[in-house]
Amino acid sequence: MDKKVTIYSTPTCHFCHMTKDFLKEKGISYTDYDVARDLEKRQEMIQKSGQMGVPVIFVGDELIIGFDKERLVSSLGISA
Repeated sequence: MDKKVTIYSTPTCHFCHMTKDFLKEKGISYTDYDVARDLEKRQEMIQKSGQMGVPVIFVGDELIIGFDKERLVSSLGISA
């Protein structure tokens, strides 16, 4: 898997935790930005996605909003 995975999340977001737990379980590394604390990354997330809610996930250039297991599996080319 050569696709870079980036997650914009907050510490209190249940779906953010679900996403990160799923990726850890599958052995997928990712970059996580805490948009509750990092205002610059929050602005970047909004500019890139048009979303203010989290998680906002990028797999390569593909945008995934929320914890969408089926799309993550498909985008990453892994088994569920």
